[in-house]
Amino acid sequence: MSDEKEFEQFDELETINNEQVEDLEFEELDWVGDEKKDKAKLKDLREKLKQSQSESREHLTALQRARADYVNLKKEKDEITDVVKQRTTERIMLEFLPILDSFDMAMGNTDAWNAVDANWRVGVEYIYNQMKTVLDDYGITEISTTNVVFDPVLHDPMEIKETDDEKLDDVIEKIIQKGYKMGDKIIRPAKVIVWNFK
Repeated sequence: MSDEKEFEQFDELETINNEQVEDLEFEELDWVGDEKKDKAKLKDLREKLKQSQSESREHLTALQRARADYVNLKKEKDEITDVVKQRTTERIMLEFLPILDSFDMAMGNTDAWNAVDANWRVGVEYIYNQMKTVLDDYGITEISTTNVVFDPVLHDPMEIKETDDEKLDDVIEKIIQKGYKMGDKIIRPAKVIVWNFK
């Protein structure tokens, strides 16, 4: 490269650098007492930093508290929704159970039930089974077992029969009306006849 080209490039760079330098603003410093000004500025900056850090921590704490409140509120809402849903299902099923009781009574009278037209009987049994499937879908099970020990939570004694067999004491002799439970919750105890040893 020739010396002339090098000088041209150097002149261009110097021009660019001079233009950049002209754009910069310089703060004139008073060299006397600069140390005091610098310490004061540094102290002021430290105070502002501490204040900013304190505000930042406060905002972070408030945000974390708001998030925790939101999570707790959502959890509480979900629990309330579940309880309302369960109570609503329970109420509807309680209204539904007398219909099943009517089916049970109709089909329980064996002589009359067998006297009915076979096609009609099959249709009614189909409807009854559909209703029982709905109960199963909602986790509702029957309390209808005989020859088990009386449990005041599961059973409502309608009659007590005396027996001389000690093994039958407090045993369910007959179910008068089926009981039902939803999961572990009894929604209607079974009405029963209980043996009592004398």
